[in-house]
Formats: sequence, structure tokens, C-alpha cells
Amino acid sequence: MFGRKKRRKDAQADSRAVATTDSQEAPETPGDDTAAASDPRALGPWDESELKGEREDYIDLGCILLKPMAGVAVRMDLDEKSQRPRALNVDYQDGSVQLQAFSAPKSSGLWNDVRRELVEGLRRDSGHVTVAEGPLGLQVNAKFSATTASGQPGYRLARFVGIDGPRWFLRAVYTGGAAMPSTTAEVLDDVVRSLVIVRGHDPMPPRDLLQFKVPENATPQSPQGQTADHPGRDPQPPASAPQRGPEITEIG
Repeated sequence: MFGRKKRRKDAQADSRAVATTDSQEAPETPGDDTAAASDPRALGPWDESELKGEREDYIDLGCILLKPMAGVAVRMDLDEKSQRPRALNVDYQDGSVQLQAFSAPKSSGLWNDVRRELVEGLRRDSGHVTVAEGPLGLQVNAKFSATTASGQPGYRLARFVGIDGPRWFLRAVYTGGAAMPSTTAEVLDDVVRSLVIVRGHDPMPPRDLLQFKVPENATPQSPQGQTADHPGRDPQPPASAPQRGPEITEIG
């Protein structure tokens, strides 16, 4: 169902440090809140009401239905106290994307407000932040100073994407090789586009985390990074080594 996942060293995963090759920075897009952009959901991710094909074609993870892809591995981060899943991590080659879904208001989306909060928070953490149009709409690109495995100056990258759907908001945080234009990023973008979000019909306050469920054939694995339960917080600050917590991996 999933390709086998090879455990990577920290320097190749979320805490990956990239050697600095030049000092040129991409300028921040002015007026990003009013920038004209095509519909970021034109090719997905989809709402449950827009499901294409059979539900059995997807892995049911509660608030997210995921279509299996060759070479892609899936992990779930668990809350240390409750042991309930709080985030879904999808790995491909040298990159990862962490996914969380939240409730959103009927009348408006969350990404404009969340994006502003995220930019402010990342800058307080001394990150260099730009907002630009990406494959899935406006995205936040963050760069933090770091030291490479060889002890040389470098930086860590992260790419934050937010997608507004019908009464839900999907947050995707790309790290490692997925944080920059690459084949890894393209594959993980396709994974995100193929997702189906299951919001449910119960009333919920905006920004409440939608609930995941653990597949029956999931197995315990070594711990992974922390997660956030709020869409405007950074679950794994790229400026510091990620702290590892409980996780499971779906291998069925």
C-alpha cells in the first residue's frame, strides 16, 4: 500500500541544514492579501462532497482521506499525553509535508489571517520570510540560519501552505527537500492535491483541529517532531533541532 520508508538522519529530514551558496534573497510579494491568483483548489484538495472515485480507493485517516502513491510513506504524530493523533506526515525521498485540518467559518476562509500571524511569528524567531505565489496558491517561505553537518554556515528552509475549503482549512508545512523547487516537492504537492477533507456536519468553533483516526494496521515507530494544535503556530521551528515525540507509521 505504501512504499517502504527509510529512516533518515536528522540532517536529511526536517532539521536539514543547507550550505549557503549565495546571499541573494527573493523579494517579498507586495500586497499579497489582494494578489490575483487562480483558484488553489482547482486541482484539489477536495471536500468530501467532491470525492472522485470510490472511497475505498483512499486510506481513511479520519478528517483526511489519502490516496496511496508509490514510494510515499505516511506517519502520524501522537499527542504525548492523550496518545491521540494530531498531525499527518507524508514523506518522499528527502522531504516531508506535515498536514493538519481545521474547522473554518462558513462565510470566509482562514488563510489570509493565519498567513499574517505566521509571518509575524516567524520573523520574531529571526527568520527571513517571504510571501509568494506557489503551486498551491500564496505560500510563506522561511529561511533560518543554521550550521551544516560539516560545521559550516548554512540555513534551514520551510514552506508553509494554507488552503481554504468549505468550512475547513488545510495547513501544509513542507521541510527538507520539499521546501524548495524539486521533484520531491512536486510529488508531495500532488499528494496534497489528491487529499479529501472530511469536515463532518457538527458545529465547531473556527480553528478547532479536525480529528484524525489511527488505521487498524498502523504500527509503532521511533518518535518524530512536535506538532501544533493551532493553524497559526509553527509546529517545528526550523531554527532549532526538532524534538522527537511519539509517532506511528502506516505500513499496511
